[in-house]
Amino acid sequence: MELDPLLLSRLQFAFVVAFHAIFPVFTIGLASYIALLNGLFFKTDNPAWDRLALFWTRVFAVVFGMGVVSGIVMSFQFGTNWSNFALASSNFLGPMLSYEVVTAFFLEAAFLGVLLFGRGKVPQGVHLFAAIMVATGTFISSFWILSANSWMQTPAGVELIEGRFHVTDWSAAIFNPSFPYRFTHMVLASFLTGGFVVAGVSAWYLLIGRDREANRKALSMCLWLLLVLTPTQAVVGDFHGLNTLEHQPTKVAAMEGNWERSANTPLLLFAWPDQQAQENRIEIGIPSLASLILTHHAEGEVPGISEVPPEEQPPVWIVFWAFRIMVALGLAMIAVALAGLWLRRGGRIYEHRGFLQLMRVMTITPFIAVLAGWVVTETGRAPWVVYGLMSHAEALTPSLTGGMALFTLLGYMAVYAVVFCCGVYYLTRVIRQGMLPEAAHDDEVERPKRPLSAAHVPFEDASRHQPERS
Repeated sequence: MELDPLLLSRLQFAFVVAFHAIFPVFTIGLASYIALLNGLFFKTDNPAWDRLALFWTRVFAVVFGMGVVSGIVMSFQFGTNWSNFALASSNFLGPMLSYEVVTAFFLEAAFLGVLLFGRGKVPQGVHLFAAIMVATGTFISSFWILSANSWMQTPAGVELIEGRFHVTDWSAAIFNPSFPYRFTHMVLASFLTGGFVVAGVSAWYLLIGRDREANRKALSMCLWLLLVLTPTQAVVGDFHGLNTLEHQPTKVAAMEGNWERSANTPLLLFAWPDQQAQENRIEIGIPSLASLILTHHAEGEVPGISEVPPEEQPPVWIVFWAFRIMVALGLAMIAVALAGLWLRRGGRIYEHRGFLQLMRVMTITPFIAVLAGWVVTETGRAPWVVYGLMSHAEALTPSLTGGMALFTLLGYMAVYAVVFCCGVYYLTRVIRQGMLPEAAHDDEVERPKRPLSAAHVPFEDASRHQPERS
């Protein structure tokens, strides 16, 4: 069997990026939450805020470490698997990635040390400032990365001359047409991810009766946040969809499973796209609703997939179903946030065991939604690596063989499996241990010497730290 280096390289990049993406999407939201907790403690001197800040900083240390490890190899692939793209885009992507390192990574690295290791060693205001700077660094990092990726979706401010992109307008390239919508969408997704994780963990602690005061505060804060952000994300997603309809109509057509341009287009709840036949085998939909959502008119026209040649069409069934997974989970998040509002009467959100169990289950949903949205965005762009200008086949390393691509793919899968299993094991240990006693915040806990040690949980000794009830 002949191995296709293009397919294997795309699978490899998809696997590495998907694995890495779940960590920054959590740490961006969590870093802001930690800064807020430190600010509340600085203002009120309430020890509950301090204990929450310390606990979630320990979680942040583990997740941040996993994110760094999983992200190291991402840049290597540009040279090993996509050298033509690396050469062609170097005038733009080279500076962009450098800006991310200089303005964001250095900022995070400098103040992360103060955040993790400076508690009780620097003034409280300095520690709060460090937390704010770490949170700011995560936003700056996401700014540059999403700008670069958005440029690949909606290229602007460049000219393609003899196979190389030359920047003609840096402002237009950085703030390309899809960037504002994608950046806002991802930031909100990060806040939602952090909110659901904190709410889910807090709900579990309430179920087992641990640190009730602090976890009631945490759960209440997160539910107010989710009540605001879940519908906001839906509105931002609508604007993002309209922008995609303008600049990437084929992607939208694949999301809707619409093969021919049509008015009064139904919103398909279920369909089985057949790309070879250029039609859907089965369809169940709501009449005219897709036209109403995408054009804000029931009679509006929705583009068709078949308007472009088959070789320029994305794999429709992947885009179609990934989009529905993302939307379904988004609606579920809105419903849970509304249920939390309804249960607030009489403090029932803290005692309703069914709701608390539901919050535990919902912890995983934002990660799945983010990955589904990423699949829609990246797979829907196919076959273009730079939309409309450079295809995946043109971007591939010429000398790459299928065997080489398969070898590195299997290697990454094996290494990442070890990283993921060890990271989840350690993270579970940290969460099971819970909040440290107030007296153990400083002198009674050994001062950590590296990021993962900031979790205060030895990796190899599970018997020393048993959960304490309060």
